[in-house]
Amino acid sequence: TARATINSIDVNGVGPVIGTVTFKDTKYGLMVTPDISALPVGVHGFHIHDKGACGLAEHEGKMAAGFAAGSHYDPEHTGKHLGPYNTGGHKGDLPVLVVGADGDASLPVLAPQLRVKDVRGRSLMIHEGGDNYSDQPEPLGGGGTRIACGVIK
Repeated sequence: TARATINSIDVNGVGPVIGTVTFKDTKYGLMVTPDISALPVGVHGFHIHDKGACGLAEHEGKMAAGFAAGSHYDPEHTGKHLGPYNTGGHKGDLPVLVVGADGDASLPVLAPQLRVKDVRGRSLMIHEGGDNYSDQPEPLGGGGTRIACGVIK
C-alpha cells in the first residue's frame, strides 16, 4: 500500500493539510481511497502526476500552483488524455473525484492500469473542475486550476 497526505495549494504555495488518500493493489487495479475535507462540492479532475512535488513552478510565464508536480504520469509518452479506462493515453488519468455537499470526498475509485509501484514517489493532483477524459474541447480533461496535491509515499 501507499499513502499521500493532501494539502490545499494556491498561488502562495502549499497550504494546510486537508486529508489523506490511500492506494492499494487489487486484482482489478489500483484502489484509490480518499479521506479529504474542505473541497468545493462537485466533480474534480483527479490525476497522478510525474514528479513527487506539489509546490509552485513556472507555467506559461507565471508561477502557478502545483506545477512542480509536472505533467500527468505518461510512461509510454502518448501525449493523450483519454481517461482511466483507455489504454492509449496517460496512465495517470484517474476516475473523477466526487465531493459531496459537505465538502468531503471519501468515495474510492479504481484505476485499472495502475499498481502501487507505478505511483509511489509521484504526486496526486486534484483540479478545480471536472474531467471529460479527453483533450477536447480543452486539454487534459478541462479540469483547470490545481487546487490540492499530495506526494505518494
